[in-house]
Amino acid sequence: STMRKRKTADSPHSSTDLSEGKEKLRLKQEVGLISGVSLIAGTMIGSGIFMSPEWVLHHMGSPASSLLIWAACGLLATFGALSYAELGTIIKESGGEYIYILRIFGSFPAFLFAYTSVILVRPAGLAAVCLSFAEYAVAPFYPGCSSPQVVVKCTAAACILLLTIINCLNVRLAMSIMNIFTAAKLLALLVIVVGGLVLLANGQTQSFQNAFQNTTAGIGAVGVAFYQGLWSYDGWNNLNYVTEELKKPEVTLPRAVMIAIPLVTCLYLLVNVSYLAAMTPSELLSSKAVAVTWGDKVLGSWAWLISLSVALSTFGSSNGTFFSGGRVCYIAAREGHMPDILSMAHVRCLTPSPALLFTSAMSLIMIMSGSFTSIVNFFSFIAWLFYGMTISGLLYLKIKKPELPRSYKVPIIIPIIVLMAAVYLVVAPIIDQPQTEILYIVLFIFSGIILYFPLVHFKRHPRFLQRVTLHLQLLLEVAPTTRDAN
Repeated sequence: STMRKRKTADSPHSSTDLSEGKEKLRLKQEVGLISGVSLIAGTMIGSGIFMSPEWVLHHMGSPASSLLIWAACGLLATFGALSYAELGTIIKESGGEYIYILRIFGSFPAFLFAYTSVILVRPAGLAAVCLSFAEYAVAPFYPGCSSPQVVVKCTAAACILLLTIINCLNVRLAMSIMNIFTAAKLLALLVIVVGGLVLLANGQTQSFQNAFQNTTAGIGAVGVAFYQGLWSYDGWNNLNYVTEELKKPEVTLPRAVMIAIPLVTCLYLLVNVSYLAAMTPSELLSSKAVAVTWGDKVLGSWAWLISLSVALSTFGSSNGTFFSGGRVCYIAAREGHMPDILSMAHVRCLTPSPALLFTSAMSLIMIMSGSFTSIVNFFSFIAWLFYGMTISGLLYLKIKKPELPRSYKVPIIIPIIVLMAAVYLVVAPIIDQPQTEILYIVLFIFSGIILYFPLVHFKRHPRFLQRVTLHLQLLLEVAPTTRDAN
């Protein structure tokens, strides 16, 4: 059949028959500590920190409260990542939330997550970041006017196709590009930080006088401000998608988290302080691109460096999103929740190229349709719905199965805080300002039921799919892989 039911036991031989004489394909362990830190930080630092600050300030109403939101978002991302690090040392498989939900709660909720993530969330997120990259990349060619949408969309599509080629060719090449672009964007943020410190030293502190004045106190407004801030921190869980490709995951996973997320949080806070030193709150709120306005005010004729930095930053973030997003599709297919062809790897490059090509195709559809904007606005709603489910799974394992071997333990209070935050982030905007788009998203998630029962539960597959799979195997030069139990 084209969708295989895999064994779900956690034993090292659950997907490998050692009596077979033939060699089996598996993805290489190419991701070390530096690459792990780079994958987390490089995906987190995308367009968000250059675009979101005005929206956080808009919803919170005052500079000091907006800085508190940025700090709280960083703390929440750190707590979430530390909780995920423990899950990654108990369930040493790639796939992030998908594999944890599958192993703890079972097949049906895991399928709903995979269906939503592979079809909607990951492609929409990738399309959004690539369009941000395209906006900044083509802006210098259209000075004084807005760039034509067809040019922006074609540039974004070219970005996705380039990322597809890079990630299909070699994991090490993709990680090298990730490391280079992460270094470049960290340098760009340091330029903004140093510029802000110089402004503060020169006495430009007017934004920080009566800093809590006009603060908004509504639970819905705070929740939406969190959404905007957390969009900039998205990617804190990226390393859990590639656990099987980590060198010494039990050591690398917690260490990479503890280095990357506090580093990004400190940078984000200092960058926001720099923005507020260069601009008054009203100037910041009226800016369409905060970083560019900052560059015009502080760097003068060198302001083009900021546009270049944002383009580099968004390209690097797109690479990280693409790298991990393709793995969710690959793992879901390996577990029988997606067509079999998506669970295969290239016989020479050892990359999950069919899954990457599928993710690429879905992202291109999102770009061409142009209807993804509302989806991205509610990205955090879907994400925190499943984050909450995953964290509740960790609490279940900590309480009911404390005997499970784990090389790293997080204090139980941390996942409890994350779960409470997840419930708040899902419920608060619905109570405060109910919107029909949220209903559409919930309906889309549960529309997966229509596919789950005939295709996965009862395994009713059209016969022609087997022939299609064989032809695609020959065309793409791919073969089935085995799970790497670390």
